[in-house]
Amino acid sequence: MANDVLVFVETKDGNASKPGLQALGAGVNLAKALGGNCLALLAGNGLEAAAGSLGALGASKVLLASGEAFSQHSPDALARLIANQAQTSGAQTVLASATSVGKDVMPRAAALMKAALASDIVELKSEGGRAAIVRPVFAGKARITAQSAGPVFATLRPNVFPTPAAGTGSAPVEAVKVAFSLADLKSIVKEVVAGAKGKLDVAEAEVVCSGGRGMKDPAGEGKANWENLEKVARVIGAAVGASRAVVDAGWRGHAEQVGQTGKTVSPKLYIACAISGAIQHLAGMSGSKVIVAINKDAQAPIFKVADYGIVGNVEDVLPALADAFAAAMKQ
Repeated sequence: MANDVLVFVETKDGNASKPGLQALGAGVNLAKALGGNCLALLAGNGLEAAAGSLGALGASKVLLASGEAFSQHSPDALARLIANQAQTSGAQTVLASATSVGKDVMPRAAALMKAALASDIVELKSEGGRAAIVRPVFAGKARITAQSAGPVFATLRPNVFPTPAAGTGSAPVEAVKVAFSLADLKSIVKEVVAGAKGKLDVAEAEVVCSGGRGMKDPAGEGKANWENLEKVARVIGAAVGASRAVVDAGWRGHAEQVGQTGKTVSPKLYIACAISGAIQHLAGMSGSKVIVAINKDAQAPIFKVADYGIVGNVEDVLPALADAFAAAMKQ
């Protein structure tokens, strides 16, 4: 039905991922506002338990696709699945999280449906009986609200929409019949090389500590600075991020880059250490709930967006901050 909302719920290690659940929560709320139902779509093998749990989170129906076509990750397979289910269900709004997977498959699915695509959405609402989507533009300096006359596919910025609270409801789980196999797909992922075990993704973390060029070279005079930043991150359970200048210098990996050409983050707390605050970096973190800036230059642009600022050298501030956090966590 036109008022229904279809949500592709991303999974990880056999369970719905945090970004996937956030997308589901956004879909449930939008469906209520539109007067329709929220349909949750999962793809993969061994996900029966995960599918059965989504009814308690507000899904009206759970669609589960499994079998040979999903034995290996394939953007082509997921795009076909999402487009097919959007067409079958008649849903005019199709949602997924703006993770690396969502950013990969949703444009493909929208293209298959010849539908509109909206990326990095930060708000969803109902206007005139249709979904209205809100997204940042001009590097986060403004926001636009848009609607589509036809179906719209949208990716939602992680950590902006809350994870739905579990209730007592339930939803039927329906097996999806898939008319294609691995042999029909244009591409499949043959191997995934995992990063450091247990390392938080900056795009999904609730707390991020980022370092800029002012931290200095970790292979030289900045070694202690980066070690202290890592210590702060460990104490408060944060992910470590970096500015583009740091990544371009080869000091940290691209997976940690925050900014217009890196990852967009919306954590509860963002600590910017020795980051000047160039507009390209602000575009990737200005949506953070609380921003703390540490910089020796009192005139640094980062202080204009910071909720709290510390004027000082990271060599002095970070060790003191790590000790203060450690003491506070013991209380």
